[in-house]
Amino acid sequence: RTDDKIISIDDISVSQWSAVVNIVRKSPEKPLNVKLLRGQETINLTVTPDAVEDHGETIGRIGAAYRLSQIDHDKFLVNVQYPPATALAKAAQKTWETSVFSLKMLGNMLTGKASWKGLSGPVTIANYAGESANLGWVAFVGFLATISISLGVLNLLPIPVLDGGHLLYYMVEIVKGSPVSERVMEVGQRVGVSILGLLMICAMYNDINRLITG
Repeated sequence: RTDDKIISIDDISVSQWSAVVNIVRKSPEKPLNVKLLRGQETINLTVTPDAVEDHGETIGRIGAAYRLSQIDHDKFLVNVQYPPATALAKAAQKTWETSVFSLKMLGNMLTGKASWKGLSGPVTIANYAGESANLGWVAFVGFLATISISLGVLNLLPIPVLDGGHLLYYMVEIVKGSPVSERVMEVGQRVGVSILGLLMICAMYNDINRLITG
């Protein structure tokens, strides 16, 4: 539970979170005797870590995390300020890097290098928006910027019904010298709607699955 303090695992005293992580990682599906302090009460629990594949290695995981206070969190943050012109250049560079990263992730999903489980819908986005808002307005605005850039990149993909699809039609018209036929546009619209529909279904499925599994 929140605010539980782990004292020992299998009678081995632990004073740092890294020690807890090391013991749990080495104990997949192995029952562990955990002594913890909950308020003023000392409690003994038996915890069995789940077996999880991590980079070809089977490790243990219990789904717990170290609670970082806001004071501790602020120690890892450094504020850097730039003149207006430099700030604009940095912002443009960051926007470009985020756009390229979004395209790489989409490409990895298509080639199977990245899981489609990483695709998120409105529920997950709203959840992360709330978490970023709790960290302050800077984190919240940064999250909104990241989402906006990702949506912008998606909108510029050469898929009919998206702006990128219209740009593709315009480019074909320039090369061909005449507009794309209505039949081609009709087929393109159907293909585009089908692709977007599949993406929406996948995203919603991932959202529902996260809600059910926690």
